[in-house]
Amino acid sequence: MRIVLLVFSLFLFACQSNETQKLTVGIQPYGIFPEDKTDTIAKAIADFYQIKTVVLPAKELYKEAFTEVKSPRYRADKMINFQKKNKSDSLDFVLGLTSKDISVTKKDKWGKIKTPTYKYADWGIMGLAYCPGNSCIVSTFRIQHSNPKTHFTRFKKVAVHEFGHNLGLPHCPDKTCVMTDAVESVKTIDNAKLALCNDCKNLLN
Repeated sequence: MRIVLLVFSLFLFACQSNETQKLTVGIQPYGIFPEDKTDTIAKAIADFYQIKTVVLPAKELYKEAFTEVKSPRYRADKMINFQKKNKSDSLDFVLGLTSKDISVTKKDKWGKIKTPTYKYADWGIMGLAYCPGNSCIVSTFRIQHSNPKTHFTRFKKVAVHEFGHNLGLPHCPDKTCVMTDAVESVKTIDNAKLALCNDCKNLLN
């Protein structure tokens, strides 16, 4: 019985891997974004989800997404929509990368802006994605660290997390899972592993 279950599990994993390998993610750097960071995320997404990634030529951030409500930054929701609208037919997903600060309106479960409005109408974030969807964006602005290794690990976790949403994975209650809700806390990201819990693996399969 155990052998049958093992074979079945391997079959499911193979099917999931084959399906994702048919898909392509365009890694879109914005502005003067370091090549080593772009390549790191392209490899991290490819290895983690067994999916094809293609690094796209760098482009300027969409001016229409710029805001100065609290400080100079870019609206992540608008960036996602622009990426979705301008996505090449050869790509299934677009994952944007920027060093600029990004933001979104923070809403409650009923879709209303959280109060006080002045605090949540333009809320700084590390990344954003539709769940499911074909467009997401990640910023390095809020995950800086003096140790490059820690910085790159945070960066990979946030990118893997946001792209997981595009694949349909919701936030996970397991605080060690990479899909846990970071609630915009770097400490939560540091405590999570760069791995999916069993429940999230099953959902992805």
